[in-house]
Amino acid sequence: MHALPNRRQVVGSLVGGSLLLPGIVSELLAADAPAPRPDDPLAPRPPHFPARAKRVIFLFMTGGVSHLESFDPKPQLARDAGRTHNGRTLLGPQFRFARAGRSGMAVSELFPEIASCADDLCVIRSLHGSHFEHFQATLGVHTGSLTVKRPSIGSWVSYGLGTENQNLPSFVVLAPHLPYAGTQVWSSDFLPACHQGIRLLPGDEPIRDLKRRSPSEAVQEMELDLLSRFNRRHGEARPSDPLLAGRMRSFETAFGMQREMPEVLDLSGESDATLALYGLERGQTDGFGWQCLVARRMAERGVRFVELIDSGSSNNWDSHGAMKDHIPRARSVDRPIAGLLKDLKSRGLLDDTLVVWTTEFGRTPHTDGPTGRSHHPYVFSSWLAGGGVKGGTVHGSSDDYGYFPAEDPVHLHDFHATILHLLGFDHERLTYRYSGRDFRLTDVSGRVVREILA
Repeated sequence: MHALPNRRQVVGSLVGGSLLLPGIVSELLAADAPAPRPDDPLAPRPPHFPARAKRVIFLFMTGGVSHLESFDPKPQLARDAGRTHNGRTLLGPQFRFARAGRSGMAVSELFPEIASCADDLCVIRSLHGSHFEHFQATLGVHTGSLTVKRPSIGSWVSYGLGTENQNLPSFVVLAPHLPYAGTQVWSSDFLPACHQGIRLLPGDEPIRDLKRRSPSEAVQEMELDLLSRFNRRHGEARPSDPLLAGRMRSFETAFGMQREMPEVLDLSGESDATLALYGLERGQTDGFGWQCLVARRMAERGVRFVELIDSGSSNNWDSHGAMKDHIPRARSVDRPIAGLLKDLKSRGLLDDTLVVWTTEFGRTPHTDGPTGRSHHPYVFSSWLAGGGVKGGTVHGSSDDYGYFPAEDPVHLHDFHATILHLLGFDHERLTYRYSGRDFRLTDVSGRVVREILA
């Protein structure tokens, strides 16, 4: 068996092919270790103040979950069902609510497993946005902007905190299908490209081309080292190109992912009890349970922001014709989400992991189809758990029919400001200068909802 070539032999063979400039050849042959790296945009950085949460798992339900059938019971709407209100026919809640946990929080029968975690949830019943179309509302939830491209919340967190694990991305998205607004949901936009979300797909190959093509890790490391030196020389003449710096850093992350990501995605070492907690069969590599378990494994390995998107722009929560269409959607996510919360808690991870459950808007109190509802951004429900929030609590309320906030309204900018606060950031100071202006996730408004902080 032939010995693997060393660095000098690899470089020498390239010289023989006249592929390298003499100056770079001399530099490589003289180097016993890689050249000092420039400032790493993904190096771990401290937040503005001590944080309650170190990471976020962001659960996004595509299509618009009805607040009236999930976490905001409306007995008055039930009594007045069928009446005309402002020229529209009121539709009563289509599912029963029951009290759950020691807190007595009211949760729909659609989510019996999540209801078992009620004492860990902080439900916001007064969340509101500004747009009733899926595309724009989805952008608003993720970027704080309705129409203009802006960085995703995950990219902002990556930019602010860097990564705890240099072999894994700081921002990962588990999405079986593209959501409304497509890849802009996890785009870094004008932030350095290394802060863009890395998308994983369910199946046997969650990340394409993850397997090494070089004959060995040692050879690949030498190849990448050579490429890195060329890139650094190229970059020295273009110091103001953030895309170039991001691409250079992405090669290093990709090499690290080849080492560590296969182990993260290998669920064979999980116990039967853990798989059952998420509703998974052994060997299963798809479904929301798979997404949730992989998210837990990433969280415990230092990934800062993991987003789980439950479906795409079809076959989602957009129940215009009949609210019973919520049933299969809820059934697919209820047990996995509860399993995630219980698993994080049992491992001591929920204390410093912020779990966020949200959607782009709610549904109208009046009918759309015979027993369906239309888009409703004016008030809807979301919840947070762990990471410094008060469990077993409800913040804010909507009016008797669920049309508008009645108490303690929370705008999406407030929602984002609170998430950043729990991560240790003053949302007004987490900024990035672009085109002569300091941009931030919360645009020019937003307040921290301190009432929900533990």
